Amino acid sequence: MNRFTMFDTPLAGLIEVERHQLIDSRGFLTRIFCAEELAAFGWTKPVAQINHTSTAVSGTIRGMHFQAPPHAEIKLVSCLRGEVWDVAVDIRPGSPTFLHWHGAHLSSKNCRALLIPEGFAHGFQTLTDDAELLYCHSAAYVSGSEGGLNPQDPELAIDWPIPVTEISDRDMSHPLIDTSFKGVYS
Repeated sequence: MNRFTMFDTPLAGLIEVERHQLIDSRGFLTRIFCAEELAAFGWTKPVAQINHTSTAVSGTIRGMHFQAPPHAEIKLVSCLRGEVWDVAVDIRPGSPTFLHWHGAHLSSKNCRALLIPEGFAHGFQTLTDDAELLYCHSAAYVSGSEGGLNPQDPELAIDWPIPVTEISDRDMSHPLIDTSFKGVYS
């Protein structure tokens, strides 16, 4: 039985995934990750790392982060508590959707996840207090390969759905995109 349904997005390779729940009187069971089933959607590597984030205040933005090759990563992002607006930006050189973004509403109730291929920056805005995300990564974090885009860069023009309450100094310090930014090779 397939436990996932795939929904294409306007950005090639970026997939919204809906997890199917098995529900009974005790509650539910939902599969977060299955390499065999997700391979059909673009997950082609083993899971190297799993991270869990908790964000206390609604309106907080985290991101837009990426890892450059050779540590580029595929991510599967799921919301375990609360709601977020999850965003991926295409930073693949030569892509017809270079610097375009797609946002998806992820929540603990809608069982949606975002499958983000290599060559994308990722971030989110919390829509509720106490939001928690679970990330499956195909590569371990390497600080020397880390990069980021400024989440409020006018060149990206990300339409954050609610007023921004908090962004870290680190995320705001990412430079604005200019003509020298050619993307990240995946």
